[in-house]
This record gives sequence, structure tokens and C-alpha cells, in this order.
Amino acid sequence: MRPSKIYFEPSVLDYALGKQLQDKYQDIEWVPIESHNNIEELRTKSNTEFVNLKHLLILGTRKTHKYSENYKVSDYLVPYTSSGCTAMCLYCYLVCNYNKCSYLRIFVNREQMMDRLIKFSEKSEKELTFEIGSNSDLILENTITNNLPWTIENFLKSKKGNITFPTKFNMVDPILNIDHKGRVIFRMSVNPQYIISDIEIGTASLRHRIEAINKMAEADYKVGILIAPVILLDNWKELYSEMLDMLVEGLSEKMKKQMFIEIIFMTYSFVHRKINNEAFPDAIELYSSEQMTGRGMGKYTYRPNIREEGEIWIREEVERRFGKDKILYIS
Repeated sequence: MRPSKIYFEPSVLDYALGKQLQDKYQDIEWVPIESHNNIEELRTKSNTEFVNLKHLLILGTRKTHKYSENYKVSDYLVPYTSSGCTAMCLYCYLVCNYNKCSYLRIFVNREQMMDRLIKFSEKSEKELTFEIGSNSDLILENTITNNLPWTIENFLKSKKGNITFPTKFNMVDPILNIDHKGRVIFRMSVNPQYIISDIEIGTASLRHRIEAINKMAEADYKVGILIAPVILLDNWKELYSEMLDMLVEGLSEKMKKQMFIEIIFMTYSFVHRKINNEAFPDAIELYSSEQMTGRGMGKYTYRPNIREEGEIWIREEVERRFGKDKILYIS
């Protein structure tokens, strides 16, 4: 990513990472702001500006450091060095408000966040796993900040604990040769190529994602696969069969032996529909009144009977290809 413009809190230049980014992007316009969380000139933009907003980079310091309990791969979701993304996945749960959450925000006070993470980990009586990538895509962010090698190397100064993050990108080479000591869990999100091309706009192809998975497994990382989100288009069974066959054919034997699989069905919302209809008028319509039902404030999920059919089918297809012990959960 090369930003079209950078908005920054002046205090970011008091941090080492802020100074590095200033040097890296000195030929780009920098606009001072009071808060990364409230940029007035961006709040007035219309939904049709969504794509242009994706080319902005926002720099600030993270003030919120509350950990949330999690009961899946990790024990806690940890606010970390970025929020948002440059990709334009039409269902993205991070896009809760287009003119606040659409663009990539990077928080330069990484030392503060790492210090808190290590202290939290070492105070625990048991080994904890921390999800550091729930608010952004850290493989993408790393192309801007080089934060991932720094994160892994500094977290390993702690005595115990693990970190994990998911991605839809394939730029993993900067972390392949790090001595991660088996304490980093890498998870690659996958979907059929048709969905990647038309719905996960701006992300890596399925073939490139598979190549990255194999590289990480060869580097002895713990590697998982997220089939996420499962989107029940008209020909979804055909699409996901083709995807699973590509995984069978493309994944290395080393990866197949150690992998685990997470399966997450899509949640959609009124906000997504409004943005997509205006920013991407020719895009696939993800909302279906026949398939979906309301859930919470303005959210839609698949109806129970449709969801059950999807779960049964995808579980059988995964188990037929990879065995009965690979699925960690279906959500």
C-alpha cells in the first residue's frame, strides 16, 4: 500500500515508529488531526467515497487497551497496532461506520502495548493465547510498519504465552526466518476464488494464500485455516467443493498433518448494505430476505434451517477430505 494522504496526531512523532513512517512517506501529504477517532472532514464524505477513503492512512496512539475474553483459538482478543484495512471485503465486520472504520489506522505506541501484553501473560497461572489481529490484518499492516518481526521477537522475551493472528494476504516472507519458538499461531482465511475476486476485493488470490500457508508450515509455525466467512450464494456448494479440492491438491503434507480448521458463517448488516449499494452498485447482493433473519441491531444471519444445512454439508465435505479431527469449531 502507498497512501494517497496521511492524517496524523502530532504526538505520533514522539515515537520511534512514528518517526520511521515520517521518513518513509516524506513525499506524501501529512495532515495534522486532533484525534484518529474523529476526523471531521472525513465524516462528511458520502458512501460513494468509500473506495477513496481506503487509500488513506491514519496515524495515532491507541488509548483503549481492554482485553476481551475469547473462547476459540485464543483466550483473549487484544487491541493492538492497527485497526481497519485497505482491502474492501463487502461483509467486513470492521466497517461498523464507513467514515470512521473504513480506512487503515496504525497506532505507533507499540512498546506500551507490548509491555502490557507481556505483563498480562506472565501474571497468568496458565499459558494464554492472545489474538492480536482481530481489528486489522497484520500481514498487510506489516508491509507499512514492519511490526510483525518486531512483535514476535519482543513477545518472545516473555516467559510464556502465545500470540495468534489471521490474514487474507500472502506477504509472509519477512517472518519466515524468525525463531518463533512455536509460540506463534498463524491462521489463513480462505474462500472460493469467485468470492475472493468479487467480494473480498483487494486481497490475495486463493492460490497465493495456499502458497503462503505452505511457507509458514515449512517454517514450523503452527498454522490453521479459517473457512470464513461462509457465504451461501446460489451455487455455494459447487464453489466450496472447488475450494476444498484446491486445498487438498495444494496444501503440503506437512501442513495437512498439523493443521486445524475454523469455520465461520457470514453475518451481514444494514450498514454493509447501505455502503455497498452506493460504493459498489454493481457488486453481488449479499442480503437475501429468503435466507436471512434479523439479529440484534441491524444485523442479519442465515435462518436456522439454512444454517444447519450449510453446517452439515461443509462438515461432511471437510471430514471426507481431511479427516474427522481437523475442525476446531463451526460458528
